[in-house]
Amino acid sequence: MSKPNPTDRKYSQEHEWALPHGDGTATMGITDHAQELLTDIVFVELPALGRQIRQGEAVAVVESVKSVSDVFAPLSGEVIAVNRALEDRPELINEDACGEGWIAKLKLADPQEYDGLMDAAAYDAFIRDDAH
Repeated sequence: MSKPNPTDRKYSQEHEWALPHGDGTATMGITDHAQELLTDIVFVELPALGRQIRQGEAVAVVESVKSVSDVFAPLSGEVIAVNRALEDRPELINEDACGEGWIAKLKLADPQEYDGLMDAAAYDAFIRDDAH
């Protein structure tokens, strides 16, 4: 069973989360629901530092024992940090998708995009509806 989705961030329909920091940056990763669907994650291809990404664009790749999945940017911006710990311990995403398993930090191109993402309650309803 998925852990409750943190209410301090917003979520995309592609099952990514974005956590703004109030300084024009945000951290992103995949949701607990997404890691649960993927099962055991064995490899993460991180984005390049300095890469400019657009909202909805594939930014990283997560490989599990059962599939390979793109990770889509929940917001547009420049990649300013990546979680290098995932190179040696990709299972951090399975263990703590919304914390230690973060994927990248972005310098936001358009902070207004955040307003268009789902809050935790809307995302909960979305995945509940998606399951039926």
